[in-house]
Amino acid sequence: MITPQKAIHYLRYEFKKWESHEAETIVEMPVSLTVNGKVWLTFMCTPVHLEELALGFLYNEGIIETMDEVADVRLCEHGDNVDVWLNHSAEQPQSWRRTSGCTGGVTAVDLLAKPNVHFGGNRFEVEAEAVGELVEQLFEAQSLYRETGGVHTSALSDGKKILLAAEDIGRHNTLDKIAGLCLRRGIFPKTRILITTGRISSEMLQKAARMNAPILLSRTSPSSLSIEMAERYGITLIGYARRHRFNVYSNPRRVGFRDASRESMTNILWKGEKRD
Repeated sequence: MITPQKAIHYLRYEFKKWESHEAETIVEMPVSLTVNGKVWLTFMCTPVHLEELALGFLYNEGIIETMDEVADVRLCEHGDNVDVWLNHSAEQPQSWRRTSGCTGGVTAVDLLAKPNVHFGGNRFEVEAEAVGELVEQLFEAQSLYRETGGVHTSALSDGKKILLAAEDIGRHNTLDKIAGLCLRRGIFPKTRILITTGRISSEMLQKAARMNAPILLSRTSPSSLSIEMAERYGITLIGYARRHRFNVYSNPRRVGFRDASRESMTNILWKGEKRD
């Protein structure tokens, strides 16, 4: 059985002394995706929730919409291939675009195309105080990270608690795993917030839009293209989220503020509108 962590031995040099240590590190391995008997691509990933990774990738690429389209999904006995059989034919993309995702993500989606969804009319709000609480819940869900380090975590929340979490060496893989978990477990909350430890790049933003999440927040930074895409999609993009602070890069009106915080945000927005 392939496990997501592997025992290692290493030497540490500290204060002019060498020490021998035993530890565990995160596993990275190639896993191929076969659709209707044809190999489509190879993921570089961590071997956990691999069937969900395959299903979520196909969903986020627009190949499937529901589990009703999936006749069977199986991880091979060696753990290096996921076989997906659909109830319909599926055309393999002619080319895959290399993304900025960790471990080399790929997509066939045109990230610069006009979006087919827009969350501008979505009135859901998240309280500013809840952002830090969700980040802390994300930390609590990082079981692999606590054992090995070097791994990304993403989670789906309904605004109050984390419903699903997934870990992988590739940040883009974590969102595909979340999508696959939603499909297999039938979890589709009305309110959807995605939280991640990884940088928000364009493909991460595209996956969030595909998963109908009007709020995407991260422990780290967004890229310039992800901010532009968030504005086009009407997604609230939050970065550098900590317990008591965070940055809002797009659609700040979806973040709710209480008391003096609401008044200060209203003043900031009003000045910005007046200046424009």
